[in-house]
Amino acid sequence: MSVFQLFLKNNNNCMLYKYFLKWAIDFFIALIFMPFFFLMYIPIAIMIKLEDGGPIFYCGERLGRDMVIFKMYKFRSMKVDAPDIRLADGSTLSSKTDHRVTNVGKIIREISIDEIPQILNVLRGDMSIIGPRPDVISDEIYPDEYKSIFNIKPGITGYNQAYFRNDNSRLEKMENDKYYAENLSSLLDIKIFLKTVAIVLQKKNIYRN
Repeated sequence: MSVFQLFLKNNNNCMLYKYFLKWAIDFFIALIFMPFFFLMYIPIAIMIKLEDGGPIFYCGERLGRDMVIFKMYKFRSMKVDAPDIRLADGSTLSSKTDHRVTNVGKIIREISIDEIPQILNVLRGDMSIIGPRPDVISDEIYPDEYKSIFNIKPGITGYNQAYFRNDNSRLEKMENDKYYAENLSSLLDIKIFLKTVAIVLQKKNIYRN
């Protein structure tokens, strides 16, 4: 058995991975992707500005670890001052015919590059590469059984995004986020990362009406 295989086998729920190695890996990956971010920034910024002249970034307030509020960065894909429309279960509307989304926004959403600026959040320490997606601030009170979601940093991608993307309900997302938070491991993170790459390339489950 190789050293790498031994590491994966014995690392489930390992405090070393959860509190140090995961952060170190996140920081290293974010640094590697910074040149890619700057390369993407120039054409995307030009397209966004040419379409409606609005801001390049959307900076929404989100709940992070320990429910601390932070600003999450995205390339703006919606029209300026677009209303926040929710489904009956409280999840965000994600429809192919959503009138709030710009033409550029439709393109960058389908290939998920609107999320790339969140590597800045990773470098700032607000987010991880993999973790529960950060939730919006609302008056909703989280049930105690789901509070474990906030014991770890939110992620650019996560269990929900890798296996369902936008094709599950808010309750299902919370259940999956709870499972991830309580079973965090290097092996699970690797599986989620590989699955995320596959689902993005296949353009699956982008919309949920």
